[in-house]
Amino acid sequence: MPPPAPARAVSRRKVPMSSEELRLRRELAAVYRLVAHFRMTDLIFTHISARLPGPEHHFLINPYGLLFEEITASNLVKIDLSGHPVEESPHPVNPAGFVIHSAIHAARPDAHCVLHTHTRAGCAVAAQESGLLPLNQISMEFYGRLGYHDYEGVALNLAEQRRLVGDLGGHPAMILRNHGLLTVGETPAQAFLRMYYLDKACEIQTTATATGTPLLTPAPGICELTARQLTGEDEKSDLQDDKAYDLAWSALLRLVERIAPDYKD
Repeated sequence: MPPPAPARAVSRRKVPMSSEELRLRRELAAVYRLVAHFRMTDLIFTHISARLPGPEHHFLINPYGLLFEEITASNLVKIDLSGHPVEESPHPVNPAGFVIHSAIHAARPDAHCVLHTHTRAGCAVAAQESGLLPLNQISMEFYGRLGYHDYEGVALNLAEQRRLVGDLGGHPAMILRNHGLLTVGETPAQAFLRMYYLDKACEIQTTATATGTPLLTPAPGICELTARQLTGEDEKSDLQDDKAYDLAWSALLRLVERIAPDYKD
């Protein structure tokens, strides 16, 4: 695979935007604003991408150089799996973002959205040999459902893509050791909610371990049951909650409309 070219202005006929692409652009822009609102950003670095429908394997990613609070539906950059822009854009694309996101989009048909962060708590747990511990109900959503990828330097080498994809496997999330966190989802909403709770789990762990007191973890069977309940895999509990993520996302969209209504522009 050739190295990505900067996303520069190109002379190509602009294809009318479909209603589905507009919807995805707005949903992805909303996720960028939420990541900024919840202080999960690293200036202009880290990235969130969403694959567009169709056989071309095009996906949307942030314009390199803009803060997440500046990202709108219209300034997202559309690129192909080689990192080349497929429409005119004055903005480049983060090379490391291309390496990570294109690999996962190409390998995981279900990973329509890929979200990567460098939060303080996420980076702290990424530096702990134990990885994420099942210390709390929030953490247990990822019990047995979390990949780990060893650090290989800044993600600028295409050879790393194969190992990155292999370590993610079929998991919904991954800890990039000595680096940060990554989640995938069938929708931007799902990827965001997974990241919100993965980062929250890391915050809980760093707080708990800082006390210096012995840590209490439930039995493996309870951890697995909790994970199944939280991921919708459980069918044996007396009651089910299959509306939680949809209700949470609707509430988050109302928040974005209040704090950053220009995200749809």
